[in-house]
Amino acid sequence: MLDTSRGPNPAPTEEPRGCLFALSQPPLMIFLTVIGTLLLMAAVHDLFLL
Repeated sequence: MLDTSRGPNPAPTEEPRGCLFALSQPPLMIFLTVIGTLLLMAAVHDLFLL
């Protein structure tokens, strides 16, 4: 008979969190939105008001 029992369970390993996890954090998203808005406002000012 084939023995299919397993030994003790190995400890779960922590997977490294990548860039998408970092981008999903609210403070970073708010910061990037503010910077993007400022860049957009500067571009619109340069294109249409100067």
